[in-house]
Amino acid sequence: MVAAHTSHSASSGEWIACLDKRPLERSSEDVDIIFTRLKEVKAFEKFHPNLLQQICLCGYYENLEKGITLFRQGDIGSNWYAVLTGSLDVKVSDTSNHQDAVTICTLGIGTAFGESILDNTPRHATIVTREYSELLRIEQKDFKALWEKYRQYMSGLLTPPYGVMETGSNNDMQRLWKDLNVCVLVPFFSSMITKVPSEKILRAGKILRNTILSRAPHMIRDRKYHLKTYRQCCVGTELVDWMMQQSTCVHSRSQAVGMWQVLLEEGVLNHVDQEHHFQDKYLFYRFLDDEREDAPLPSEEEKKECDEELQDTMLLLSQIGPDAHMRMILRKPPGQRSIDDLEIIYEELLHIKALSHLSTTVIFNQGEEGTSWYIILKGSVNVVIYGKGVVCTLHEGDDFGKLALVNDAPRAASIVLREDNCHFLRVDKEDFNRILRDVEANTVRLKEHDQDVLVLEKIPAGNRVSNQGSSQPQHKYIVMSGTPEKILEHFLETMRLEATLNEATDSVLNDFIMMHCVFMPNSQLCPALMAQYPFPSQGTEQEKMDYSLNNKRRVIRLVLQWAALYGDLLQEDEAAMAFLEEFYVSVSDDTRMIAALKEQLPELEKIVKQVTEEPKAPQKKHKVLLQLFNTSDDRAQKRQPIRGSDEVLFKVYCIDQTYTTIRVPVSSSVKEVISAVADKLGSGEGLIIVKMSSGGEKVVLKPHDVSVFTTLSVNGRLFACPRDQFDSLAPLPEQEGPSAGTVGTFELMSSKDLAHQMTIYDWELFNCVHELELIYHTFGRHNFKKTTANLDLFLRRFNEIQFWVVTEICLCSQLSKRVQLLKKYIKIAAHCKEYKNLNSFFAIIMGLSNVAVSRLTLTWEVSPSYSPDPSRNHRAYRLTVAKLDPPIIPFMPLLIKDMTFTHEGNKTLTDNLVNFEKMRMIANTVRTVKFCRSQSFNPDAALANKNHQDVRSYVRQLNVIDNQRTLSQMSHRLEPRRA
Repeated sequence: MVAAHTSHSASSGEWIACLDKRPLERSSEDVDIIFTRLKEVKAFEKFHPNLLQQICLCGYYENLEKGITLFRQGDIGSNWYAVLTGSLDVKVSDTSNHQDAVTICTLGIGTAFGESILDNTPRHATIVTREYSELLRIEQKDFKALWEKYRQYMSGLLTPPYGVMETGSNNDMQRLWKDLNVCVLVPFFSSMITKVPSEKILRAGKILRNTILSRAPHMIRDRKYHLKTYRQCCVGTELVDWMMQQSTCVHSRSQAVGMWQVLLEEGVLNHVDQEHHFQDKYLFYRFLDDEREDAPLPSEEEKKECDEELQDTMLLLSQIGPDAHMRMILRKPPGQRSIDDLEIIYEELLHIKALSHLSTTVIFNQGEEGTSWYIILKGSVNVVIYGKGVVCTLHEGDDFGKLALVNDAPRAASIVLREDNCHFLRVDKEDFNRILRDVEANTVRLKEHDQDVLVLEKIPAGNRVSNQGSSQPQHKYIVMSGTPEKILEHFLETMRLEATLNEATDSVLNDFIMMHCVFMPNSQLCPALMAQYPFPSQGTEQEKMDYSLNNKRRVIRLVLQWAALYGDLLQEDEAAMAFLEEFYVSVSDDTRMIAALKEQLPELEKIVKQVTEEPKAPQKKHKVLLQLFNTSDDRAQKRQPIRGSDEVLFKVYCIDQTYTTIRVPVSSSVKEVISAVADKLGSGEGLIIVKMSSGGEKVVLKPHDVSVFTTLSVNGRLFACPRDQFDSLAPLPEQEGPSAGTVGTFELMSSKDLAHQMTIYDWELFNCVHELELIYHTFGRHNFKKTTANLDLFLRRFNEIQFWVVTEICLCSQLSKRVQLLKKYIKIAAHCKEYKNLNSFFAIIMGLSNVAVSRLTLTWEVSPSYSPDPSRNHRAYRLTVAKLDPPIIPFMPLLIKDMTFTHEGNKTLTDNLVNFEKMRMIANTVRTVKFCRSQSFNPDAALANKNHQDVRSYVRQLNVIDNQRTLSQMSHRLEPRRA
């Protein structure tokens, strides 16, 4: 249409001049000129020539500047219009104030509107030019005359109720069409097919094409039909079949058609005959990349990337597919729409706020307060969710409305009658709760498309005293499993807006925020949050307190809690950063119209600035950490957490025990380490990276392993060598550890001072550990591509202290000195317990329990007051921690053990649903860390005033032997085995 208009630009003045004449003054030549021009207009392309000839006789030309109001909502119409160039906004208001109107769609080239002039119904919307626009206008009397004369032609071209209705459509559908001037809404869904794909959809098409070539290459091939060959094509039916096999988020063939329609609309997928409707038939479609003769095949790297991005792509298409499917239906001439098509249009229109009053078939609407439970005695209903359409149909014997009552939350869906003669049994909320207490089952299941999407379980919620003074058992429902999207929706719907952010009642929501990275990464969570936020929010002050406003407030609050937990980690996530900025702009825009949102804006602004803005104080963008992360340089500066983007200078050794120093980000993968080493060595062909312990144990690291620097043992080193030289690798002499003890220095230091300085250092390390690092560690950090450097260092500190105890005792050759050393360690452990440093306390105890120390019978005989307990039963520890107040430095290896046990003993997915019970158990363990740090650690003032620089330096630079074989040999030399 645009191209045609441009080609006739030279003669445009001529046909406009013809239209400007009064109808009685137009000659036959004028009519021919107008006819030639209008034949090229999309709105008239199917009009009968006789009808178009009459339009040329009575139509008028209008040209309007940007921002001109053509007519207002409520006006009585007097003209019918067709858009020749430009575009116009359609605005609808729920109030009499036109300033409250919101744009619901845009009318583009080729659209027509205004059929309501046939029966003088008021305009249902305000029309305003979006840009300079040219229109064809027909006055009411002329349009009515055309209608009377050419009804048989026009009824197939105009929308109902003036156009043809499908036979057999139900009465509700007929009433809806009769009450609604649909021609205003059709352009919203039936916008033009774009010729310039968006970057997002272009990428989606590339991922789908490459995945098909990788997994099912036979689908894209040359095909013959009616003696004609079509190059590199797919079949519509096969594409739908393939789509349904790739993801659990695709529930039906209709949904898959909508997802492919998204690509077709943007020209990323094309029908060989340029049809604009994707069909689940034996029709040929071709990807944009395959339009070229030399279409490239994906490389192995591209195939891997596409595998990683496929599920995110499927989720994106499933979210925007319903709108594309709707547009596809509404592009069809009314006479070609099936009953299924009309029902889809009807269900979508139910969710347009301006039209919600038109239907009398809604039992209740999504977002309303739940007051009753229903059982269907006769008939059937559709369950409709905003943005998803009909998710299931309930029939005789089914029930609905239970979820809102058990959760005490707004309705999660709308219920719409499918037929007139429906009978229900309705139970009020009070009676329902009584039934629930007495006989209701413990499990509630929510289904969509005949699949469970949310499973809730009833648990006791403690006792509450009633108004009569009697104690009544109370119950609540908790999430056991569900799809990620439905779990998110559930927590938003049940969120208490009156509660403060830090209340214990938020613990379940915090479980979701803490654990979502396992089953709903930020790349999936952020779009889902944006999709939950933009509900309509215009209207009176009372209306602003309804579901739309409350939903926005809930999303804002969840985002605040999410950003508060992730903190600086969001700076390393581009998707999260972009989302926060976009979300803040959306909320800021809304506060201009919705005063109730302003109270949350300052806190959101503060968090967004903290995360997205560069710090004002001058500092390096990256910290450079020394080899082995030994950052104890005796400078009294606050220790900062290590981030994945921080850089590390690290020695990687060769087979001849020389080394090369590389500088890479902490979170680098082994593949990137190999690349950095190869650059230094000049060749990287066949290189592998090996982790070598002091005892000679060798582990070949996998290419996808990340952040390997901090996972080394206390005296471990990294080696690079060709794979065929792996067997020749040997430990470095420096890995053996010290040959002499430090008892001479050590015995002069106070046990309390040592414990105090150890606690200060341990707290620095512990305070840098982010709670999410425990989750990354448990589920495998390579799955998240995240570093756990701070947790690794804290765990290595435990091993370092344990081996320090064993090393010093085994290097002490004099029995009397060993006895004193043993007693000193027991005192240090006691002081660590006094300082609530349970990590060092257990490290020392386990060092004393090491077989190299516990077997020293002569040494222990002189110290009868203490006997090492090698038992690994930690029940006493758990009871001790339960009685302590923070700050506490916990026994971290036990927390890791608990989380690992929970992870390995429970499936992450059960029946393709997220096992949220498992998430809750792991989050409960992680919460222990948060509790331990809920109060800040303040060093003992009396000890802090003394000069303990020598003690401070000593505890931060422990030199140990971590080879158990070597320690056992040294122990036997001290006290040979008795005959």
